[in-house]
Amino acid sequence: MAQPKTNETEQLAEKKGGISQRIKRWSKELLSILLIVGIISVAMDFYRAQSMPQGDALPMVGTTIQGEQIDLLELSKQGEPVIVYFWATWCGACKFVSPSVDWLAKSHNVVSVSLSSGSNERVSRYMKAKDYSFGVLNDTNGHIGRDWAISVTPTIAIIKDGEIKSITTGVTTPLGIWLRAALA
Repeated sequence: MAQPKTNETEQLAEKKGGISQRIKRWSKELLSILLIVGIISVAMDFYRAQSMPQGDALPMVGTTIQGEQIDLLELSKQGEPVIVYFWATWCGACKFVSPSVDWLAKSHNVVSVSLSSGSNERVSRYMKAKDYSFGVLNDTNGHIGRDWAISVTPTIAIIKDGEIKSITTGVTTPLGIWLRAALA
């Protein structure tokens, strides 16, 4: 009778060891995938940012769809960095980034620019439906997007003291945006 209990104990130990090995293997694979995705993301940001303005920020003055006057360069010289968020109502990736920008807008300076999204009324309805409260400059004629050479939405630029400190394109996390602003 002692023999079967030993076999059961050994089998249980083998199962635990097998599970532990699988978790280690999956963790290594996940880490490898995240590393590869990170490297590709940084490379794509570098490639896309080459055509975008660098150094001094371009002037951006206008009235948001909410009626607020915006002067990007003046706002960027008030001590805190400005998060400039280029997005569109039709942008699938923006659906993941906009909630982060909305959350950050409660504690940071955010200027958002809606690209090719239709009339002010349409963008207002979209903002209301999504319950977003960040201010929006609606680039109905495409001038801002062309001046900034925006080819990908979403694009986020960090501006401080009239200078572009960081530009990133595509999906990013709240932590990623916050870190870029904090390091500006």
